Amino acid sequence: MKQFVTILIVGWLIVAGCNNHDHTDIKTHTDWPTYGGNKAGNRYSPLTQINAGNVSHLEVAWTYDAREDNGQVREIQCQPIIFNGILYATTASLNVFALDAVTGKQLWKFEPLKDRQKFNTNRGVIYWEQNNDKRILYSAGAFLYAINAETGKAVESFGTGGKVDLHEGLDVNLGHDVSNLSVTATTPGVIYKNTLIIGSSVTESGDAAPGHVRGFDVVTGKLKWVFHTIPQPGEFGYDTWPKDAYKKIGAANNWSGLVVDEKRVAVYFGTGSPSSDFYGGDREGSNLFANCIMALDAETGKMKWYFQTIHHDLWDRDIPCPPNLVSVNHDGKIVDVVVQATKDGYVYVLDRDSGVSLFPIEERAVPVNGLPGEHPYATQKFPLKPLPFVRQTVATEDDLTNISPEAHEYVKKRLAEFPQPANQFMPPNTTGTLLFGYSGGAEWGGNAIDPDGILYQNANQDAWELQMIDMETRNREIASLSAGNGLYVKNCAACHGMDRKGSGDVFPGLLNISKKRSENDIINLMRSGSGRMPSFQQIPDPDKKLIADFLLNKEQKFSKVIDEHSNADTIAVKKDFPYTPLYTNKVWKKFSDQNG
Repeated sequence: MKQFVTILIVGWLIVAGCNNHDHTDIKTHTDWPTYGGNKAGNRYSPLTQINAGNVSHLEVAWTYDAREDNGQVREIQCQPIIFNGILYATTASLNVFALDAVTGKQLWKFEPLKDRQKFNTNRGVIYWEQNNDKRILYSAGAFLYAINAETGKAVESFGTGGKVDLHEGLDVNLGHDVSNLSVTATTPGVIYKNTLIIGSSVTESGDAAPGHVRGFDVVTGKLKWVFHTIPQPGEFGYDTWPKDAYKKIGAANNWSGLVVDEKRVAVYFGTGSPSSDFYGGDREGSNLFANCIMALDAETGKMKWYFQTIHHDLWDRDIPCPPNLVSVNHDGKIVDVVVQATKDGYVYVLDRDSGVSLFPIEERAVPVNGLPGEHPYATQKFPLKPLPFVRQTVATEDDLTNISPEAHEYVKKRLAEFPQPANQFMPPNTTGTLLFGYSGGAEWGGNAIDPDGILYQNANQDAWELQMIDMETRNREIASLSAGNGLYVKNCAACHGMDRKGSGDVFPGLLNISKKRSENDIINLMRSGSGRMPSFQQIPDPDKKLIADFLLNKEQKFSKVIDEHSNADTIAVKKDFPYTPLYTNKVWKKFSDQNG
């Protein structure tokens, strides 16, 4: 696994002028009080002390070493906030700290209980105050915590002993328990008055929890409302799924963050794909409200409007970053809009009140030759303006690397193995497809918009190769393997590869893991998860040990895997939950040259 630097470096110029508390106006705020800079998610600062003329003269004013000697190598993705000259952020181990932003002095640190702790990527915290009640709210594992912003102590009156279980409200009407499923929150929620609105991060397989968006009382921690991103009977959108799909299909979650328009009492966000990735045979239809840009009433959770970017997603094209709220001059009128960038490189500019696009969008026919049992949607959206900021396919020799003649020729031969002409909506198959979108286009880092309505967006162009395999064949293969190898294939190979080579930094290779981790390290990592890797607490501890022994080449003897789906008869018996798709991904890795 790659070693990540976990040192925060802060200069005095960052906090200059931190006494203006208009946190919603793009033109006036000078604190950095929320994830995204302000509640509109603009990521813009009007401060001018640092400029092109003097940036080269900056010196380090102080450093704060956020590393913690806990034996785990993790990364910090947290975007610190600054409020009243105090910096709040999280460590790689999900502890919260407060620093004097002028001196770097630590004011306090909060450490949640680590008992059965699931680790997740944390990208920010929330500040809230009412009179003398000042709080930091953040998530660690499956819990939402409230901390006194002045003392760093848990607010005992919030939830149970200062925390709320993020499984709350997800199991209503499902008919099965979700308490042991992986549910965390990658990005912080947003607050409208005393309502904290938050999404979730769940797995992308058959055991994915529902991705419902919820509102909690920020004072008491009580659940105020739930918006079902997979509709239940009687709710709008229910007919875009098969009957009772909500009982077994999960995800369609907001993991990328939300923004708030307080004047409109509206919260805006995007959702991800439904489970499981790449095969949707049991979810025929357009699948609302997966892959949608949405507006809800921030007080009640009632839907104002939706705009679906991908129908019946088969390519994991989640909405990857928070929307951005801005006002633009359109056809001679000032229009308040929602701007949303996507993994496939589109930018949607929607009227904030109606969700209608300011620019033309065509619904075009796309390939529908899917896997057996699949129901690819016949059309998809193609925005005509703005033009995509990344390519949509790898289609010609001109699209290939020129880093060296050898690399070019290698990738040219590999390209010939994939279907042509290339199509961004080619359904997954068992021979292999090339696609953009997984780590392409916009990603979780988001974008920025200045007061003139100029969008600044970083662009990612990673092509991935995908090959599917039917579960019957996969389970026959598993049955012929050693116990640890079979469990690895069943639980780990979808990301790290059948060959354990992984795919770059996204899915690290595991062939030489013995040089970095012990058996206990591997077992603890499966228990807790880390970053993109979810917790695998559902795997019994003896099976975790078998996987670790396999990875460390320590298996004592060959033994076959006993698997509940290891023969054709059981494949035909579909349990409601966990959902078992008929196909899963066999190959899922970056499309690269011989040197990676």
